[in-house]
Amino acid sequence: MSLYSEIVKDITEKISTMEKGDKIPSERQLCKDYGVSRTTIRNAIGQLVNDGLIFQIQGKGSFVTGKDDLKDNLSNYYSFTQRTKLRGMNPTSKIIDFRVKKASKDLAKTMGINKMDLVIEIIRLRLADDEPMMYEKSYIPYERFRNISKELVAKKPLYEIFEEANAKIFTVNERFSVANLTKIIANFLDQRIDSPSLKVIRKSYDFDDNLIEYTISYARGDRFYYETSYNPR
Repeated sequence: MSLYSEIVKDITEKISTMEKGDKIPSERQLCKDYGVSRTTIRNAIGQLVNDGLIFQIQGKGSFVTGKDDLKDNLSNYYSFTQRTKLRGMNPTSKIIDFRVKKASKDLAKTMGINKMDLVIEIIRLRLADDEPMMYEKSYIPYERFRNISKELVAKKPLYEIFEEANAKIFTVNERFSVANLTKIIANFLDQRIDSPSLKVIRKSYDFDDNLIEYTISYARGDRFYYETSYNPR
């Protein structure tokens, strides 16, 4: 994981134990604490602001956003682990299936790889305080991430695994839609069959536009929503 990412992660962890309106250390103090340049700290703070975790008041500093005020910005990469922690809940994942398989024609086309290329398929149930929240199916190119194991996925978020493999996510494309839950997914989420869910199809790319991850998620309709605001012209 890069130094910048480690700083963002560490400050995020500390924010999760703070209260709404608490002031985080000044840029100068953070530079001293982490032994990095002010530019690095400003970039980290900017990321936290974009993620909606803190807000800034000119001349006064940076302050913690209240847990009830957290919104999921459509322009930011969504991390179930981080967002759940910031809501004061304990995030866990249950691996339903993990396998290496040959890509079907349709999957290969979607991922931009050759038919029959190997992919890692990971199916997980994401929970918050042991309550099922999201059913997630991910596909990862095997040739690039052949060292990923079921045990590793059980211990770490995927984005951390990617960064440790020098595959930093640079661009994320997401498509949102409403989908009724199938019997299998509804059972995992403790919902009724045909209950509405937020379906998210995500493709993550590195700086060179190489696909890192293709994920299809089904989030409970009674637990997830996205909000956007804009100024009409």
